[in-house]
Parts: sequence; structure tokens; C-alpha cells
Amino acid sequence: MAGLYFEEFEVGHIFEHELRRTVTEADNMLFSNMTLNPQPLHIDFDFASKSEFGQPLVNSLFTLGLMIGISVNDTTIGTTVGNLGMSEVKFPNPLFHGDTVRVETEVKAVRESKSRPTQGIVTFVHRAYKQDNTLVAMCERAALMHKTPE
Repeated sequence: MAGLYFEEFEVGHIFEHELRRTVTEADNMLFSNMTLNPQPLHIDFDFASKSEFGQPLVNSLFTLGLMIGISVNDTTIGTTVGNLGMSEVKFPNPLFHGDTVRVETEVKAVRESKSRPTQGIVTFVHRAYKQDNTLVAMCERAALMHKTPE
């Protein structure tokens, strides 16, 4: 499935992404180790069991990447030039091993590029929820998008 071109995005449209993913212990351990993040809240079960959460937390940067990754098939696959930035990144509730993530994406803004006539900028608001509909992550993301080829 191809992503959408710049002109196909409408402010206010909300994508309810069908793709979902259950996060595993292996995901969390691998990501934390690959990114050299030794935070014991992620990788030390004994340490995490004594925290207020009582168990390891899923690495928030994994959660951020998963949230945006889930959105790609419906929005930007093959039609984006690149990400321009992410802001307003928040993790209001923890994500744990065994939680299943679903994502929705809202189109917040659409504007022509001032310097690239064949491209435009789309601002997305991504929201990730776990299986009980608790919000676990959100961010705004600006993407430079191709316009429909002539």
C-alpha cells in the first residue's frame, strides 16, 4: 500500500490504524541493549520489581518508534521525503511487556513548502494506546511530503 501524497491530507482527518502490536520482553531488552541504554527500569527485573511499577517499563524511545512505525503504511510509506522533527512528545502512562499497542494519527496542519515547489509539510499528531485504551504515548511530527507527480 502506498502512502498518501501531500494533496491527499486533510486537516482534522483521523487515521485509526488497523496494525497493532504486542510488545514483548525481547523487544524491550533488544532495543535497550542496541541503543546502549542500561537503565535498570528497562533491563533489570529485580530492580524494576522494587520500583513503583513493580515490573520493567518498556523503553519510551521504543514506544515512540513503534507508534510512528505503525502509522507509516496508512500515511507516508513511499511518499515522504523525510521527518522534519518531533515535538510535544509525552508518555502519560507506562507500557509493559505483554501490552498491545494501537495507534491513531490526526492531521493537524498542511502547508506548502516555501522552498520546494514539489513538496509540502504535513503535521501529524500520533497517539498510542494500550489494550485498555489507556494513552501511553503521543507526539507531533512534521513530515516533508511529495506532492502528486505530474
